[in-house]
Amino acid sequence: IDAIDGMVAVEGWGEVSDMKATDLAREYAACGVEAIICTDVGRDGMMTGVNVDFTLEIQKASGLETIASGGLKDMSDINALIKAGIDGTIVGKAFYEGTLDLEEAFKVANAR
Repeated sequence: IDAIDGMVAVEGWGEVSDMKATDLAREYAACGVEAIICTDVGRDGMMTGVNVDFTLEIQKASGLETIASGGLKDMSDINALIKAGIDGTIVGKAFYEGTLDLEEAFKVANAR
């Protein structure tokens, strides 16, 4: 689910629909989807920190395994996601830019 300010983004993020991301997550769950990737479009590729609250809202609304996407910068984001009970994340730019030690991230994630 790609979202801008909690609303579903469509057409390559060029448009915002009138559907809440939480409503779409519930619909996916009702259709038998087991996991979703939740992208905060405004943070994607920006390395400004993951929107933990938004991702948690999607997870709670749907009951689905939820993967956070957008904004991850470093281990503080990994730790915040683990503390919140989020199932996983996409590391993207943080890995390429060297702000995230992947070995450390796996070690911490696997220890939970």
